[in-house]
Amino acid sequence: MLKRFVIERDIPQVGAMNAGQLKDAACTSNAALAKLAPKVQWEHSYVTGDKTFCIYLAEDEAAIHEHARLSGFPASKITPVTGIIDPVTAVG
Repeated sequence: MLKRFVIERDIPQVGAMNAGQLKDAACTSNAALAKLAPKVQWEHSYVTGDKTFCIYLAEDEAAIHEHARLSGFPASKITPVTGIIDPVTAVG
């Protein structure tokens, strides 16, 4: 069973990348994911000034570290997700 993780990646100036550069980065990540499937899946990432916060499903942290090694994108901090809440959580 895959578990959800937040991966914080320190990538200087990532927030200044243009659409073509982000596309290239996504292609690099996808190529690494293809080698590791089905152990790791990328859901999406939030891009900020000097970091990305990536949401992944993975068997374990070792699979995420392997993706980082293959892709060249650092996994500066890996945090397991223990739950998800949103505005609807307040209703029930």
